[in-house]
Amino acid sequence: MRKALTEALRLYLVTDQASLRGRTLADVVLAAVQGGVSCVQLREKALATPDFVALALAVKNLLAPFDVPLVINDRIDVALACGAQGLHLGQSDMPVALARQLLPPHVFIGLSVENLGDVARAAGQAVDYLGISPVYATVTKTDTATPWGLAGVRQVRALTGLPLVAIGGIHQANAAEVLHAGADGLAVVSAICSAPNPQAAAQSFQDIFRAQRSI
Repeated sequence: MRKALTEALRLYLVTDQASLRGRTLADVVLAAVQGGVSCVQLREKALATPDFVALALAVKNLLAPFDVPLVINDRIDVALACGAQGLHLGQSDMPVALARQLLPPHVFIGLSVENLGDVARAAGQAVDYLGISPVYATVTKTDTATPWGLAGVRQVRALTGLPLVAIGGIHQANAAEVLHAGADGLAVVSAICSAPNPQAAAQSFQDIFRAQRSI
């Protein structure tokens, strides 16, 4: 299962309504998946619960023909309501152990790690992947810790065998170096959501993955 999950996490789109440049979320997500996005996290901090559930169901239905998993950020109630394939938790969210008890066994759990202490504690938790956050400073999420940088990614890679998804300031110009430092997947926000052509932007990341595999 871990190999399949690692592949699914390879190009990980995190949605951001403010970055869509006037386009609908459905249009951007569809274009991104057509370009090679392999996982989509729905992150909606401001939506009321009924609206979040309705949006999650719509995105899940959109992704189904592509066999792309939907991950819900923070909200286990929404994840359960829409039958999402994954849940992503931050350090201040519901404890992983409790989330694992409440979720069906096939639903995978990701956990953001912001320092080495978080990584050490994650070793004893029922998590399926770690989100290294943030690798670089980012304007799309302001409540973040000190950036890890490439040295931090290498440190985390040396400490865990879990799949690692790097997030924070990831774009086409630095993607290869983040992968080389040990990340298994790249979580991107504005590099796809704000791109003039989200499909082409996703394809450009896939070109980077292919180049890395050939090294």
